[in-house]
Amino acid sequence: MTAHRILIVGAGPAGTRAAETLVAHGLRPVVVDEGQESGGQIYRREPPAFSRKGRDLYGFEALKAARMHRVFDALKERIDYRPATLVWNLSRGDAWLAGPRGPERLSYDAILLASGAMDRVIPFAGWTLPGVYTLGGAQVALKYQACLVGKRTLFMGTGPLLYLVAYQYARHGGEVRGVLDTARLGQGIAALPKLASGGRTLLKGLYYHARLHSRGVPMRSGILPLAAEGGAALEGFRYRDAKGRERRIACDALAFGFGLRSETQLADLLGCDFRFDPLNRQWLPEIDADGRASVERVYLAGDGAGATGADAAELRGELAALALVKDHGGEVDERHMARLRRGLSRLTRFREGLEAAFPFPRHLAGGISDETILCRCEAVRAGELRAAARELGADEINRVKAFTRLGMGRCQGRVCGAAAVEVLAHCLGREVSTLGRLRGQAPVKPLSIAQATAPEEAGGSEKAA
Repeated sequence: MTAHRILIVGAGPAGTRAAETLVAHGLRPVVVDEGQESGGQIYRREPPAFSRKGRDLYGFEALKAARMHRVFDALKERIDYRPATLVWNLSRGDAWLAGPRGPERLSYDAILLASGAMDRVIPFAGWTLPGVYTLGGAQVALKYQACLVGKRTLFMGTGPLLYLVAYQYARHGGEVRGVLDTARLGQGIAALPKLASGGRTLLKGLYYHARLHSRGVPMRSGILPLAAEGGAALEGFRYRDAKGRERRIACDALAFGFGLRSETQLADLLGCDFRFDPLNRQWLPEIDADGRASVERVYLAGDGAGATGADAAELRGELAALALVKDHGGEVDERHMARLRRGLSRLTRFREGLEAAFPFPRHLAGGISDETILCRCEAVRAGELRAAARELGADEINRVKAFTRLGMGRCQGRVCGAAAVEVLAHCLGREVSTLGRLRGQAPVKPLSIAQATAPEEAGGSEKAA
């Protein structure tokens, strides 16, 4: 097929499979990734000076991680790879980068976004104390630097990541003070028919649970988080158990999270149409079955198109790359594409089972006190949001942003936005799907003035190879 300038954003499972597929069809894509090495969050590599065994880093996923790493390493001579580089702005046909090469502007003919996902949080009293981390943050510390975030770590939230990270900490010698799940045990039992479609993935989850139990780790379901407590640092956590009794667990670290939310800011900058997805409880870019967005020559794959896990990300990455090849006049195996779609359908069913077993605890939004900080960057409290809704008529999240500055800080609402919409929905008695979404703005992540200097001022723009 005719050579085209293709840009892939992200080098996790989806980006890796996409790059492999494009190279197999005679293309040399540019692959830009924020990580120092490929792998994404799930297969994050340790620094070069470390030499831990794959099983210690990835557990049951060690063989998959090694395979992904080998695939990408074999591609390095056949792609234009830009590690440790942030795509901080996009327009149709141009990407602005900040990385080791300095400020750059790259032109492209087609772009495949594999931007991944991040922890979904719900604030609670004391969540800004030193010693409180997201589950993803606690996992990064362990995977990348072999560090535990505390000597006595408590895990709270819901979703499979809760038990996985707790198990990883216990396996690496950490004292796990407990695992507190907002989901009720009965919800998991009711979801078993759909969870069974996950096969070995379900068995792995049961194994983590059993191993934690065998180590004597207290595990509680149906809990209600109340507050993280401490002075200069975290000292303990209060919650209500399933019977309504108030409990307190002493700890010096707390890792929490309530599932994942897709990173969609780059698709927003490109003007892609969005739709509300009930399964992910989030506005997501509209894509067809193969990953094509509403904007021509824009494709999405992986958790950035909907959080469905690493296995689905691989399938989506390959499928989107094949759609790209087909759209550019290349020959593809339609039967293979059909098999990829069927695989995605099965994994989506498993994802539905996970949501049924570990539902997002929307009810927590109503219990957040007015004094609790929602937006850390701008120090906006829940009471300010409610006042904007009730007294100023802010009945849409961007109106709340205008009145309170919520989401205007360094994270641009990536952390607080999802929780803020939940609080607004509870305050107004409406569904989150009716309250809009925070728009993506450049730069999508914090960067210095020097990093954002116009490429023309820094030595001119560069064409993607």
